[in-house]
Amino acid sequence: MNIDAHQHYWDPARGDYGWLTPDMKPLYRVFAPDDLMPLRQATGIARTVVVQAAPTIDETRYLLDLARTEDSIAGVVGWVPLDSPDAVQMIDTFARDPKFKAVRPMLQDLPDDTWIAHAPHPAAIHRLIDLDLAFDALIFTRHVPSLIEFVERYPTLRIVVDHAAKPPIRDGIESSWQPWADSIARLAALPQQLHCKISGLATEANAGWTEATLKPYVAHLVEQFGSARLMWGSDWPVLNLNGDYAVWHATASRLTAHLDKAAQDAIFGANAQNFYRL
Repeated sequence: MNIDAHQHYWDPARGDYGWLTPDMKPLYRVFAPDDLMPLRQATGIARTVVVQAAPTIDETRYLLDLARTEDSIAGVVGWVPLDSPDAVQMIDTFARDPKFKAVRPMLQDLPDDTWIAHAPHPAAIHRLIDLDLAFDALIFTRHVPSLIEFVERYPTLRIVVDHAAKPPIRDGIESSWQPWADSIARLAALPQQLHCKISGLATEANAGWTEATLKPYVAHLVEQFGSARLMWGSDWPVLNLNGDYAVWHATASRLTAHLDKAAQDAIFGANAQNFYRL
């Protein structure tokens, strides 16, 4: 089964997407399952993992409501205030829904780059572990040292790095490659519960990116993480800012075509199914 391990649905009228403003015209509208359906069908994607896009409890409820009536949604990555005394109770409440699979605290937007290393309540993280829930890490390279502290503190928590830690592709490989590549190597050296998404790369590239633009980044991810710890995601509809669903899917397929069929099947579906317990 082919699975898109990272996409979003939203409705700006809900009013809690602080980053989503009217000047972002390609994105400032409702994106719902009916919008994604023809794109999924054209690329053979059977199911998806829907990821939170607002740091609110209400948005997570909204996504879970969508998932109850939309079979293509295999799982929801929601938001919980992990630094709140009420975090355990909130996790327990959401975990009653079988499609609630993980949490994501939107680390890239927090003013403290070291937040993940010290702010979450240990009881909340241990509750995720006890309930067999996962954790999405939305980070840049600058967050890697603190994320490593977090990973080492909770070695049994399943963690996936979103968008390959957002390499600064548009800055050019000559000036921006090494810090990102070194950080990926450090993350990949961590224990087997740490995974990474091949997603968001088109968004980080300049307009007019090509397969050749993204090739060294995907190659480095495959070299470091191996096919067993990578999963493909579209990052749709954010992808629409600088890409196309079918083009990105085809590009990622070609960039991993040198792998055997089992490895390709893992990246484009099986790993997401296993990681998120879909």
